[in-house]
Amino acid sequence: MKLAVAGGKSIEVSAATFGRDFSEPLVHQVVTAYLAGARAGTKAQKNRSAARGGGRKPWRQKGTGRARAGTIRSPIWRGGGRAFAAAPRDHAHKVNRKMYRGAMQAILSELVRQDRLTVVDRLELSEPRSRLLKAQLNDMGMDTGLLVTAELDQNLYLASRNLPGIHSLDVAGLDPVSLVTADRVIMTVDAVSRIQEWLG
Repeated sequence: MKLAVAGGKSIEVSAATFGRDFSEPLVHQVVTAYLAGARAGTKAQKNRSAARGGGRKPWRQKGTGRARAGTIRSPIWRGGGRAFAAAPRDHAHKVNRKMYRGAMQAILSELVRQDRLTVVDRLELSEPRSRLLKAQLNDMGMDTGLLVTAELDQNLYLASRNLPGIHSLDVAGLDPVSLVTADRVIMTVDAVSRIQEWLG
């Protein structure tokens, strides 16, 4: 299949990468796994054994008329430990390599079908200035979106960092969430070639 390049040209691309059917369950599974893996998982609370103090029995077992109590750190008591305390854990889900690649192919194909993917010859700046990048994007009619290059361009990265809604990534840093959430994606011809080498 062919992909149009800005300026009237077109390039030949693999239908397996840019013409695949969209599978919502597959994309959902990969996106949720990616987001789960990004979680810090550092949440922690103290249960009755971790809460400081409470080693002595507050009063004797029998004869006081009060309810029996063994520790002042019981979850029932004010200042006590949590009944079901959260502990640090890993939220990551395992995703097979074929599934991940399949989801990326499905997302890229859907971007092509929805006309949200624009391919350009080059995407570079002479200096890291946001106004230069803004002018280029205005010429393309783009306010927000994702810029994808084959290699990380330092000038492009620094210039895009200061523009709200504009993100710059290289192919190695590309992820499903960035693609799914982008209004539009601008990709260089070299980036398209690199993606085809990666996804097959």
